Amino acid sequence: MTGFAEHPTVMACNGKAIRTMEAGRAGARSKGCFTRPGDAGFARTILVLTALSGPALAQEAGAPTPTVVIYPGDVIRNDMIADSPQGGVRDGGGPFVEDRSLVVGKVARLTLLPGHAIPYAGVSNRKVVVNGAEVKLVYSEGGLLIMTEGVALQDGAIGDVVRVRNSDSGVTVSGAVQPDGSVKVGGG
Repeated sequence: MTGFAEHPTVMACNGKAIRTMEAGRAGARSKGCFTRPGDAGFARTILVLTALSGPALAQEAGAPTPTVVIYPGDVIRNDMIADSPQGGVRDGGGPFVEDRSLVVGKVARLTLLPGHAIPYAGVSNRKVVVNGAEVKLVYSEGGLLIMTEGVALQDGAIGDVVRVRNSDSGVTVSGAVQPDGSVKVGGG
C-alpha cells in the first residue's frame, strides 16, 4: 500500500490495528491484511473517497462568519453573521462554531472579524447577574419560600452557580442564577 503516508489513518484487520500512519511518515507493516487480491484496491478507493468527501461535506454545510467587526461585550445578532461555504479563515487552533444558532443571542468574548471563523471560546452566554449588583436570593422547599436581598460576588449567566453575600446576615452563599436574575439557593 503506497500513497497514503500523507493522510493520518489507522487500518484494522480482524479487529487488530496493524498500520498507523502519521502525516508524512508510514508506520507498521500492512501485508497479509487483505484476503483477496482485489481487496487492497477497494480499500484504497474507499480511503481516497472518504478523504475527498470530508472537505466537500464541510463546505456544503457552511459555517457562520461575522459580516461586521464584533467587539467583546457585543450581543451577536442574526444580521451580524452570514453562512460562509468555506467556513471562514481559521486563525489558530481549537474548535470553531459550525451552526449559527450557537452564536445568535450570545455575547462576544473576543473581537470577531469579518470573514473569519468564530471560535467557541470567542462567545459566551449573556451575564444576567453582575458582580457587585443587588440580587434577589430565593430559598424554596416544599411550601416554604424565603426571599431576601444579597450582593453578587461574581458575574453569572443563566444556570451558573455564583457566590452572593446575604445583605442581612453578611453570610456568603452559593446559588444558581435564574432567568429572572434571581439566585436560587438550596432547596428543591
